[in-house]
Amino acid sequence: MIKREHWGTRIGLILAVAGNAIGLGNFLRFPVQAADNGGGAFMIPYMVSLLLLGIPLLWIEWALGRYGSKIGHGTAPAIFDSLWKSKIAKYVGVLGILLPLTVVVYYTYIESWTLIYSFFSLIAKLPSTPLTGDVSDYLKPFKEFLATIIGANSSHPLFYDVPWYTYLFFVITLLLNLYILYRGISGGIEKVARIAMPLIFIMAIILMIRVFTLTSPDGRNVLDGLGFLWNPDFSALTNPKVWLAAAGQVFFTLSVGFGAILTYASYLRPKDDIALNGLAGASVNEFAEVILGASIGIVASVIFFGVEATMQIAHEGAFNLGFMALPAIFANIPLGMFFGFLWFLLLFFAGITSSIALAQPAIAFLEDEFGLNRKKAVLILGIYLFLAAQIPIFIKGALDEMDFWAGTFGIVIFALLEAVVFFWIHDSEKAWKELTRDNDINIPSIFYYIMKYIAPGILIIILAAWSVEMLPAKLTQNSINVWIARGLILITGLVAIILVKKAWEKRRTING
Repeated sequence: MIKREHWGTRIGLILAVAGNAIGLGNFLRFPVQAADNGGGAFMIPYMVSLLLLGIPLLWIEWALGRYGSKIGHGTAPAIFDSLWKSKIAKYVGVLGILLPLTVVVYYTYIESWTLIYSFFSLIAKLPSTPLTGDVSDYLKPFKEFLATIIGANSSHPLFYDVPWYTYLFFVITLLLNLYILYRGISGGIEKVARIAMPLIFIMAIILMIRVFTLTSPDGRNVLDGLGFLWNPDFSALTNPKVWLAAAGQVFFTLSVGFGAILTYASYLRPKDDIALNGLAGASVNEFAEVILGASIGIVASVIFFGVEATMQIAHEGAFNLGFMALPAIFANIPLGMFFGFLWFLLLFFAGITSSIALAQPAIAFLEDEFGLNRKKAVLILGIYLFLAAQIPIFIKGALDEMDFWAGTFGIVIFALLEAVVFFWIHDSEKAWKELTRDNDINIPSIFYYIMKYIAPGILIIILAAWSVEMLPAKLTQNSINVWIARGLILITGLVAIILVKKAWEKRRTING
């Protein structure tokens, strides 16, 4: 077996884990969710969900990963198999490889869009339109620009007409991801985190300062934007949709349920702290999301478009604030080209720190279970990612389908499985002992009950609500487009199961 790597420094570990969590969701998804769910009304259930769902699940993944470091394995199949003495345990754990691998296929492609936008901002090739008239009128050029970038204006019912430069930027983005992964945990992922994370915060603070100095022709200013974000409408707290959206956003923002944190934590030494490290990484992520992400996207939009228009923009699509509203604003302020460049470069750095984390479980599996060296593991991963990415790049609707099953529904299922396996099937007392040993701070005992009862209960509620709200429409979609996307997930899952089976057969042979 290849000797497993370890993180070089604590700060490198914290920045890498925070980089995993700080992604496009912090700066694109969170402002949209907050604006679409009443601004300040969203923040109360968001904070409650952070305490009852996000932090507990985060610590569970850290504990599972550190346990994996003791047994020399960094992915869910081996960890589940060790904790749960069942023939199916390792196959259930396949989700911890399949889900992040599927997500990174399309996430890397979206990441490349931010690089395109950053480049086009720098050379002043983004659209420009005066902020007059109806909101849909001044966003229209930016909607058309995004449609051109991804080839969505194609008349073909199955295929996007993707421009050559979009494909080139995707290849550049993929190769950069693979190069970082090839350099390893300490020499690649940690080193990038130590560079990228400070740059993300510097760029975000510069943008936030500029946003706070904006005023609109109608006289709106930063106080109007902050007021929308932080003054709750308490009547909205009776709306279950707001609570569900808040819980879902907390889930996404901390990157729990993907298996990436579990794998990152497996590169700890067996007696390293998880409580303070996990909380520090979460705190960095929350600052980036709540303070910086919201203060840029929501505040700028409210200043220029007003509260009602901002809510409308957010309601119409996840990319509308980041890829349409903000570029429209930047096009109408001094040095807007520069600020647009910073905004999309920030998104690119945030994206790449997440995509390398999502790719790491597959690499860890190949290294731990088959003894492959880093070069071979990254090569195999790179070939798969390049071939699989052709589906979300060229097949209409495939990206959304993959995001639903792997990046939305699947991760809630896997997080629930992590909590159940660790606290119910394994043994709650042993799980708590693993969670609380060798830490630099004490985890309050109340979290034992939260992790065992409350967090799994919330996950079951989320699954039930999404099953009622989303599944019927999804299951009735039977076009060839969606079945191609589903086919990719199913085939990848089948191959992963076969590989797990072969790995355990190999293990039994070695052990006699």
